[in-house]
Amino acid sequence: MLTDNYGRRFYYLRLSITDVCNFRCDYCLPDGYQCDHDRDFLSLAEIQRLATAFASLGTEKIRITGGEPSLRKDLPQILESCKSTPGIKKLAITTNGYKLNSQIQDWIDAGLDALNVSIDSLDPRLFQSITGHDKLQEILSGIDKALTLGLTQVKVNTVLMRQYNGADIDTFLNFIKETPVTLRFIELMQTGDNHTFFTEQHVQGSRIKQQLILAGWQPVIKEKSSGPAQEFYHPDYRGKIGLIMPYSKDFCASCNRLRISALGKLHLCLFADQGLSLREHLQSDDQAPLINAISHLLTDKKATHFLQQQLTGATKNLAMLGG
Repeated sequence: MLTDNYGRRFYYLRLSITDVCNFRCDYCLPDGYQCDHDRDFLSLAEIQRLATAFASLGTEKIRITGGEPSLRKDLPQILESCKSTPGIKKLAITTNGYKLNSQIQDWIDAGLDALNVSIDSLDPRLFQSITGHDKLQEILSGIDKALTLGLTQVKVNTVLMRQYNGADIDTFLNFIKETPVTLRFIELMQTGDNHTFFTEQHVQGSRIKQQLILAGWQPVIKEKSSGPAQEFYHPDYRGKIGLIMPYSKDFCASCNRLRISALGKLHLCLFADQGLSLREHLQSDDQAPLINAISHLLTDKKATHFLQQQLTGATKNLAMLGG
């Protein structure tokens, strides 16, 4: 089992397969995707070697991220390869939903267990303003299709922003009244490229948590492979609420995830100073060098991020690693 110097165990791998994204969300890529490197993204064979190595070290859950992972034409093959890896019990994906309606059947057929869709506003005009695309209704239809096809673990990710949705929580609550998804409010995080936007738009999730508790929402018991969200349920709602509050006390104490970039670098934290290359160990089926490298590099993982000190490390924008 992968364990760091602070006793934290890592059951969960977030694996980026591209940093390209076709949305231009204000908090991430307001000017659209700007490529500053060769697009030599991980191949299917390299992804399989990574999945095998992490599974042998105790990883049970893989989440495929981007950028936007559906921009890769071989996404179904990637999903199938990861899910068929011995030891991997759960396969998830995070997507902006652009191709969800047309591709969700293929993803489920490939073994997908859980789906996260990013939706920062349920107002079509605001959604288009944030993302640059008039696709909200089509994305919502894709979520309905996923539920109809029997996918039971569906989440909607909403980044809290004062101007766009910070005062519109009731609209989201109405959405989950009859829709059996987990709606996750994510505190806006400062990255290298969004300092001014962060300062103007940051909303504390603790305020929403207090509102939920006063309204009768109860905490959900976490699974060991769950992420950092604090989840709540209410008997009058079919959906649940999750809160991800990276600026809260002891947020990193329960960290159970590692990240691999689309260029094959291990990121010990979303806000680490640099990615640590594993690419040289992915050119052979010999797992020993790769496993040894992962185990050795993990010893450098810090106890916490340093967001409170406005230190964002190498993360210029969230598309680099998929959050």
